[in-house]
Amino acid sequence: MTAPLLDVRNLVKRYAPQGFSGRGGDGVLAVDDVSFAVAEQETFGLVGESGCGKSTAARCILRLHEPTSGQIFFQNENLLGLKGANLKKARRNLQIVFQDPYSSLDPRMSIRATLLEPYEIHRIGSRKEREEKIAELIRLVGLPESALGRYPHEFSGGQRQRIGIARALALSPRLVVADEPVSALDLSIRAQVINLLAELQERLGLAYLLIAHDLTLVRHVCHRVAVMRRGRIVELAETEQLFSAPAHPYTRRLLDAIPIPDPARARERRAAPRIESVERDEELSAPLRELAPGHFARV
Repeated sequence: MTAPLLDVRNLVKRYAPQGFSGRGGDGVLAVDDVSFAVAEQETFGLVGESGCGKSTAARCILRLHEPTSGQIFFQNENLLGLKGANLKKARRNLQIVFQDPYSSLDPRMSIRATLLEPYEIHRIGSRKEREEKIAELIRLVGLPESALGRYPHEFSGGQRQRIGIARALALSPRLVVADEPVSALDLSIRAQVINLLAELQERLGLAYLLIAHDLTLVRHVCHRVAVMRRGRIVELAETEQLFSAPAHPYTRRLLDAIPIPDPARARERRAAPRIESVERDEELSAPLRELAPGHFARV
């Protein structure tokens, strides 16, 4: 079996106590012993309720936040052992699409300047080559070349997110972290952006780490899914297996919360007996955390 593209092992992130006195107990344990792997060209979903630690885990993988402990291997190289120029070089293969297309773009920079910035930071190509690359990028995400001379406030939310995707693809990464990439968009625009991500994955051979709470979206696009609760992964499975036969009571509660457009079926679900409590989930979550590092599939 080939090695995974990304291999996260026993990741922990604890935030220090807050307050003027420096007192605050042990701080906040946002990510607690999280392990999973992502294969080449796979879309791996990380789901859970708000505050469960999924976005924090993703940002630790990118070294936007420094993990408290654990190991993160990308292409068999430990990212936590990299500093300076070596970390900068590794980041070319790891990019992110942020949730909010309004705040993730600098309003003072034109789209041309925004897309040129990664090439300038990494000193890639001549001026002419950079201009050719950004023209190709903007067309790749479905926007006209004339968009390069405009500013973020001149675009709709969906168009801004396309620009954010173009910026993430500028350095030809192998893994893109998509942190709730459509949650801030109108419902009519979400399908367009998701279809664009799928097309780019097929065309460019990308792997995605998709952070989401919309389980309908996750079922549509992900190959495998990990469910997080209170900083831990409580279930990890192939997408169809997880949706058809969820093993953990918390996963079943998440699935039961998905709206059903059929009123008759919705009434049947409300009439069904409540599932067992999710308070004692350690017995199920512990073995899954042990299996997670080696559990991945080539897709």
